[in-house]
Amino acid sequence: MKSLSTRAVVYCLIILLGLLFAAPNVLPDSWLKKLPDSYSQQKITLGLDLRGGSHLLLEVDTSELTHNKNPAMHNQIIHDAVEQSLEVVRRRLNETGMVEPMITRQGKDSILVQMPGVSDPQHIRELLGTTAKMTFHWVVDAKTRAGTQQINVKGESEGVSYPLEASVALEGKHISDARLAFSQQSNQPVVNFKLDSEGARRFGDLTKHNIGRALAIVLDDHVITAPVIRSAIQGGSGEISGSFTSASANDLALLLRAGALPAPLKVIEERTVGPDLGSDAIAMGVTTGIVGALLVLAFMVGIYGRWGLIACVGLAINIGLTIGVLSLLGATLTLPGIAGLILSIGMAVDANILINERIREETRSGQSAMASLNAGFSRAYATILDSNLTSLIAISLLFLFGSGPVRGFAVAMAVGVLISMFTAISFTRLVMEWRVRKLDKQPLKITGIQWLDTLSENTIPFMRARYAGLIASAVLSLASVFLFFKPGLEYGIDFSGGSVIEVQAPDVSVASLREQLSAKGFHQIALQEFGGDGHYLMRLPLQSEQDVATGNIVQAVKNSVQQLSPAATFPRTEMVGPRVSGDFGDATILAIILAGLGMLGYLWVRFESHFALAATLTLVLDLTKTIGFFALMGIEFNLTAVAALLALIGYSVNDKVVVFDRIREKLRADPTKPLTQTLNESITSTLTRTIFTSVVTFLALLPMGIAGGSAVSSFALPMLFGIVIGTSSSILIAAPIVNWLGIKRSKKGLSQIRTPIAQSGVDNLP
Repeated sequence: MKSLSTRAVVYCLIILLGLLFAAPNVLPDSWLKKLPDSYSQQKITLGLDLRGGSHLLLEVDTSELTHNKNPAMHNQIIHDAVEQSLEVVRRRLNETGMVEPMITRQGKDSILVQMPGVSDPQHIRELLGTTAKMTFHWVVDAKTRAGTQQINVKGESEGVSYPLEASVALEGKHISDARLAFSQQSNQPVVNFKLDSEGARRFGDLTKHNIGRALAIVLDDHVITAPVIRSAIQGGSGEISGSFTSASANDLALLLRAGALPAPLKVIEERTVGPDLGSDAIAMGVTTGIVGALLVLAFMVGIYGRWGLIACVGLAINIGLTIGVLSLLGATLTLPGIAGLILSIGMAVDANILINERIREETRSGQSAMASLNAGFSRAYATILDSNLTSLIAISLLFLFGSGPVRGFAVAMAVGVLISMFTAISFTRLVMEWRVRKLDKQPLKITGIQWLDTLSENTIPFMRARYAGLIASAVLSLASVFLFFKPGLEYGIDFSGGSVIEVQAPDVSVASLREQLSAKGFHQIALQEFGGDGHYLMRLPLQSEQDVATGNIVQAVKNSVQQLSPAATFPRTEMVGPRVSGDFGDATILAIILAGLGMLGYLWVRFESHFALAATLTLVLDLTKTIGFFALMGIEFNLTAVAALLALIGYSVNDKVVVFDRIREKLRADPTKPLTQTLNESITSTLTRTIFTSVVTFLALLPMGIAGGSAVSSFALPMLFGIVIGTSSSILIAAPIVNWLGIKRSKKGLSQIRTPIAQSGVDNLP
């Protein structure tokens, strides 16, 4: 595809196809109704934090299933139990008529249920928490054979129990249908059921030979009724009566139709967002995203003129293609996902800045316009590849160890980064070539900021400040370590466990609300005003697994608030049990360690060991300062904060790779030059790119940091801080460490870089 026209046709087709997939997200409903459903429904799904709803994380309790079983069989038993539970949960939710529930397996023994539009999942958790294992047993009487094993089973009434034969007369799995009905004699709610062919035959035989005996119907270890068989029951149908209300009888019929769970399900995490809060989040995310993008576009046009305008067009196409790919993947867009898209905008512009700065360097060296363009793209390619791959390492770990919204952030950012490589290297190059050919023999001029151009032309002796920079960084990191222990991090419930309830009660003061909660015995609740008048945030300490599973304590707190203010609403409820919070902590530590090791390994292969060690040590210093920032500012440390840390790892190493790449290039050009001078020249020559990229990323995230609210403050504010820290450390920390380690290598007689074998491969790709 050397021909400009051929590439133009191919790229236009790719772009049109991507925008075609993105179109259903913006087309009006009146248009979508006229299009095929297979196309019109191909759009991004909004997460629960944007459209409102509830999610429940359920643990399949397989302890009884695996008890006294061969350990080698445990994994298969657990796998089968979870798969069967998935199907039963799916049938139960479908029977309720719920719209678009999302049911997925999570981890080894958990099921994630997402329910759009459900603002109070208490009834759903009761349905899913009921095993619905139904069996039929004969009540022990004179006809019971001697030596028959017996069991005592509680009845529905308090203090009543039934002596039953332990053997199961008929299993509930034979029930093929069950419906709410009303008894003709008493007009009370009952459940009519039908049996499958085998069950009908067995039931007919059982009742025929046991007339006069009581047959107990046992549901989850409780006898709900024990009628006396008056005659043989043929036809495979029957009636279950008891102390039912219409609702409870309907629920029982639903459970019997959906089938029994192979093992109990326990709620270990619950999160609920009201529809109003979701719509506010959408408005905030879209507004801050648009403002951030406009700031980036204005900056690019301001520093590069018409060439910056080309980058802006490429950026707009990048956003459209990203939405198209996310739609094609059926991705779910969350509020952190919007943050990921905004961050990917900043990182996408980074490639354009690298290319423009490289072209300007080649132009200053006296090359023609086309030669400068070709050399600029060729030299920038390896740096773009290295920087994006390091970012993708951190993003992949976010996806592997994150869950829910954090995974949404990882997917959105990964797609944005990958597409940015296409738009920057392919589309932008195509348009720039077209413009350069129109210049004929005129020189290629890319405007810039004059004082920065002057700095780049004169080598700045950054290494003179290496000791001051290292000492200052060490002092700040040490102070951050002290802040980590005192006052410490304000852990969110993702790590500490417990519950958070957001209350909206305009007619209630904080004093009266605190007094009401105290009077009801909720002394451990931390209460604070949140947002505007009448908005409060209640934090409950970590509860037992049973309390989380039932949700009784949270429901009792809500009832207490509504006794004081009947009009009170609860826009957000989050509940995290001890197992989930423990898993989050372990996964976070593992993800950060693996991210560091991944960066270390990649840089070791692409550069040399001392470059990799320098980047890793600098990364540790950057992370400690960022954690100190969390502690100092009192920002909640939650899953979104983990996303910020891993994104910072990728961004920080991305920034250092650009400097390292220039150091490697200059070392290959003149290995005899003193290392300190090479470092000064490399930092100086990349200074413009470093500053511009940092400013662009900062501008992209600034609106979200200012107006994003508490939902994304744990991400946006640390990222803004981390951009400043990561940029300064690339100049004042990483390079001095490379210098120190490089001097030690020289004393051992080792070279600073590998022989340029790889240059014939990756480094010279067009």
